[in-house]
Amino acid sequence: MVADKNMTGARGSWPWWRWGLLGLISLALALSAYLSWHYLTGVTVIGCGGGSSCDEVLSSRWSAVGGVLPVSGLAVGAYLAMLVASFSLGPATSLPVRRLAWRAMLVLAGAIAGSAVWFFIVQKWMVGAFCPYCMATHITGLLLASLVISRATKEFDNDSRNHVVRRLPAFGFAFMGILLASVLALCQWAIVPRAVYRAGESQNSSADINAHAAPMVGSPDAQYVVTMLFDYKCPHCQQLHFMLGEVVRRYGGKLAFVLCPAPLNRECNPYVPRDVDEFKNSCELAKIGLSVWAAKREAFAEFDQWMFTHESGDRWTPRSVEAARAKAAELVGQKNFETAMADPWVERYLQNSVRIYGDAGAGAIPKLVFGSHWVTPQSNDADGLISILHDSLGLPTP
Repeated sequence: MVADKNMTGARGSWPWWRWGLLGLISLALALSAYLSWHYLTGVTVIGCGGGSSCDEVLSSRWSAVGGVLPVSGLAVGAYLAMLVASFSLGPATSLPVRRLAWRAMLVLAGAIAGSAVWFFIVQKWMVGAFCPYCMATHITGLLLASLVISRATKEFDNDSRNHVVRRLPAFGFAFMGILLASVLALCQWAIVPRAVYRAGESQNSSADINAHAAPMVGSPDAQYVVTMLFDYKCPHCQQLHFMLGEVVRRYGGKLAFVLCPAPLNRECNPYVPRDVDEFKNSCELAKIGLSVWAAKREAFAEFDQWMFTHESGDRWTPRSVEAARAKAAELVGQKNFETAMADPWVERYLQNSVRIYGDAGAGAIPKLVFGSHWVTPQSNDADGLISILHDSLGLPTP
């Protein structure tokens, strides 16, 4: 009889909703810990190759607060706190401790729900891309918050006469959590992070590119010639592209950038682990750009600028193959463009660029290569890019 009573009490202390809480917390904690590990080590997340929408989100300024504290790390702390509190929700726990545990759970649930909404807004309207891991974490967090808030007002003390947390205070504690999420959003919005980058050393000592026979920003006779690996469908490349001219100007002609397309598509780049829809036709766009240079070198700068320019709206959208072909024919003439597309130099230059990309560790772009060193920069302005060139590639400051 005593054994039966104990078993009944154990089942009563762990009803379905407590198992649900534990499962959701564990899943969200595992996802957040995995994203934190990615942020701290720089290792590529499974299924999120360089340039993918997932990589775009995880490498954006919104993945951290001020470029220092990863938001996934904050999530790990929140879910760990919920995990600890969840073990004090049952009737076997004294009433004061139960009340404290439920109040903590409500505050954390509000913070998690508010953060999930904020980061959906960030991905939809600020980054313009979605990370499956992030969205899975946010959806799990919203389900968890809903379960916590719905159960909080249904729990009674041990003699079933009083609610552990009454309805109005329960929503008040959840609202406190939403306010905490608002503080996080304000901090991310207000604190512009310093320029950040990932750097390393190439397998080969130098990039085998003849500056006098390659598309460039700057003079081929510059003292410092940096190779830039890019993709015409890469938003980070687009942002960096418009800093290059200003940086060259600051260096007074001593610096130049050789432009080397490294499409993130396996059609022409074997170093890409898998194809993603965002970079479909990247190889074709790269060949069109190189064909413009081969047909009429002085027209390349206008074509290159056009490829990375906003057509309309607040966000840049990559050009289609059809639009790029039409622009190329407009600049160099249809016959000259077709002749250049068949020129073996286009394929040789593209494959040489791809080889440099592989030697520089593949992964995310844009990449800047100088001598045996490479860097994947993330900068908000020319000052940040100059700092990265100095710190990672060893270039002097202008």
